[in-house]
Amino acid sequence: MSRIGKLPVAIPSSVKVTVGADSFSVEGPKGKLTQNYDPIVEIKVDGAQAIVTRKDDTKKARSCHGLYRNLLNNMVVGVSEGFTKTLL
Repeated sequence: MSRIGKLPVAIPSSVKVTVGADSFSVEGPKGKLTQNYDPIVEIKVDGAQAIVTRKDDTKKARSCHGLYRNLLNNMVVGVSEGFTKTLL
């Protein structure tokens, strides 16, 4: 059971997510990023959120489910806010 994969990815209004047959791209004020993905998962953009689902319940599909959801989320954060590192 993928707990990370079940969470929807919030898409800010300044970010555009485009999903193709085998890749998705995220474009925002800080740049554009593209990532290929395995078609064993399905990515749907619904308004201000993106949802990643898996097509079957194989071990590979379960592992890719959370991976691609987290990659998509990190790309959205990267093009909207950018990378920051806080030193304590």
